[in-house]
Amino acid sequence: MSQTKREQVISHLRYLRQELREMHLGIKEDELYPEPGELRGIMAQLEALLELVEGNTKIQTNSEAA
Repeated sequence: MSQTKREQVISHLRYLRQELREMHLGIKEDELYPEPGELRGIMAQLEALLELVEGNTKIQTNSEAA
């Protein structure tokens, strides 16, 4: 994976981990469940991250086949 994409993935993962920690603490300490929109936002970001990683994997696979 290129250095730029690796940095993007790391950045996304750090942000998502922080968001999920905050949601978990809200549930655990205050018994406040996240809004559906918050969950949809996290899911969309996870999907974007997956596309970023899969896009790079597909390129490597195609270049290896050649």
